[in-house]
Amino acid sequence: MGGFIMAVKILSDSACDLPKEILDEYNIDILPILVIKDDKEYLDGETLDPMKLYEDMRNGEVYKTAQIPPSVFEKKFEEIAKSGESTIYICFSSGLSGTYQSAVIAKEAIKEKYPDLDLEIVDSKSASVGFGLLVYKAAQMAKAGKSKEDILKTLDFYVDHIEHIFTVDDLEYLFRGGRVSRAQAIVGGLLNIKPILDIPEDGTLRPIEKVRGRNKVLKRMIKIMEERGGEADLKNQTIGINHGDDIEGAMKLKKMIEEKYGCTDFVINIIGCAIGAHSGPGTLSVFFLNEKPSQD
Repeated sequence: MGGFIMAVKILSDSACDLPKEILDEYNIDILPILVIKDDKEYLDGETLDPMKLYEDMRNGEVYKTAQIPPSVFEKKFEEIAKSGESTIYICFSSGLSGTYQSAVIAKEAIKEKYPDLDLEIVDSKSASVGFGLLVYKAAQMAKAGKSKEDILKTLDFYVDHIEHIFTVDDLEYLFRGGRVSRAQAIVGGLLNIKPILDIPEDGTLRPIEKVRGRNKVLKRMIKIMEERGGEADLKNQTIGINHGDDIEGAMKLKKMIEEKYGCTDFVINIIGCAIGAHSGPGTLSVFFLNEKPSQD
């Protein structure tokens, strides 16, 4: 890194599921979301690794998650205030977690003590690598020396236009998290029904279709990409793909996208513990913009 100083510092949380190489290269700070099993707290990605989480979940273990406590934000925001760095914290969707609220409360508290605190909090209204693509874009802009205002404007566009299309391998995990009913989970298991879900504008989770069989699901996901992103110059976008410990599935999805749309730039990663605790092993997702950015 040397003496390279960034004008704007990018901060995020572990639900963004960005690969370590990107976090390191762009000097992105990550706050871990809490993951809980049997009343024991773990820090997502720090004291609990996703591979261990998926192995445990396959063996019937149940994990829960908890938002980042305000005290953790206060400590971090105080550091930012003392350093005087202009910082943007891009956070996990307020529709899926209390993390955004927690951060806003902490910011108010720190601002009383440090009125010069230069911190913007952005509600990503997105999750996993979809959320990660926002963080990645902001970090690229920060590294290129773009102003805070420019970065925030681009983030607004991404929040409005990022698409999340995903499927889960087993509805049981979403049932445990209260996302589908017991009956839906049982019927889905018997009939090999794979739901396709998305994250609408409000940043919550929404089942949109049911498809029988894994291959059909992937084909349908590719088709939905066309329906929603066909006019958005997919070929030149950075496409996000993530997986719940199913690298083969992720690579298959990538190949299908390359063949159909000619995409060359991908961010592919395993789903971390914060999201994986709810979606379970075998989840596959694709993330893209449904509108072409006017200019970079």
